[in-house]
Amino acid sequence: MDKQGFTTGIVHGDRQPGAEHGGVRQPIHTSVQYGFERVEDLIGVFQGTKKGGFNYARQGTPTTAALERKITSLEQGVGSICFGTGMAGICAVFLTLLRAGDHLVSSRYVFGNTNSVFGTLRTLGIEVTTVDATSADAVANAIKPNTRMVFVETIANPGTQIPDLEGIGALCRERGLAYVVDNTITSPALFVPKAVGASLVVNSLTKTIAGHGAALGGAVTDTGLFDWSTYPNIADDYRGSAPKEQGLLQVRKKGLRDMGGSLSSEQAHSIAMGAETLALRVARCSDNALALARFLEGHEAIGRVFYPGLESHPQYAIAQKLFKGASWLLSFELRRADRMIDFVNALKLPIKATGLGDTRTLIIPVAPTIFHEAGPEVRKSMGISDGMLRLSAGIEDAEDLIADFDQALKLAL
Repeated sequence: MDKQGFTTGIVHGDRQPGAEHGGVRQPIHTSVQYGFERVEDLIGVFQGTKKGGFNYARQGTPTTAALERKITSLEQGVGSICFGTGMAGICAVFLTLLRAGDHLVSSRYVFGNTNSVFGTLRTLGIEVTTVDATSADAVANAIKPNTRMVFVETIANPGTQIPDLEGIGALCRERGLAYVVDNTITSPALFVPKAVGASLVVNSLTKTIAGHGAALGGAVTDTGLFDWSTYPNIADDYRGSAPKEQGLLQVRKKGLRDMGGSLSSEQAHSIAMGAETLALRVARCSDNALALARFLEGHEAIGRVFYPGLESHPQYAIAQKLFKGASWLLSFELRRADRMIDFVNALKLPIKATGLGDTRTLIIPVAPTIFHEAGPEVRKSMGISDGMLRLSAGIEDAEDLIADFDQALKLAL
């Protein structure tokens, strides 16, 4: 059969390797241990000579493996590893592929918890430099002889800044650096980072891919573009594998076996089912976010609106060129920050909650919550004002959302 469309591939992918007993979905495997008729096969799984086997659920199960195949297909990669959360995946990448004395260059516009991890890396002797990654030149100027990796998010949370994804990709290829792209906000439904030369792609499966606020999970995908035989931090134990497998093998062994950041079979099954409607949900949420952004941009109570689908956005041209849509992430500032509490409490439809990528619209004030620990100096460097609100647009009817915001904004004047 010719190459299938995006959603067709997700919906029917489980059936391709053959589900047990003719099931149309892969089953949930809850077993922790996996036995073998021949001890030679058990030894082979431990030593990596027997492919596709399982020994202990901390390193994966048939259910998590099925989800990994699905994510790999979506991201057009050569392999994926699933984790208990997106943060477990990010930490696994940094802590298994970087060593004391190494240097990481990152966009300064990153998720608050990721920014917190940078502080932890510094205590371990890993140098971290954050720059305005909307300019590839800024990234280039930060590179040092001990730089090993560059990290960016496709659309920054919460300010929606978009890095020069293509320029940074070309720079990393030229300098031989691992290029790690967090694709959580866009997801493979809107963008495939392999197209800009990403080495590894991170997704918080909890958000866009699972999409219903009902399961935690994360994934790291290797695009196959990076030659890990040239990367100095691969342990000798993993050098015997093919060059394109070495990086992901080390992340799996250290991140799952040693650190225990495992995804349960039950959560993997829930995520796999949520992923079937990925393209449909993302299209609806993006349409709603754009409608709200246009409404808010014209309202007298609003100071600024941050949404890549608006022509006023600084990286609008990049979003139009690279992304199939501008996602559900929308942020905006009230002209009067002192009216924020009254305004948010007056909203009836958006749920006052943290989290992103849900089917329901979520809203949260940024400075006093998810970026409170970062402090005022970091918030200022990231363009986060006291009046900024972050919105994750859901799949409700756009007219209802706009009407709700219209009535609540009367309290923000």
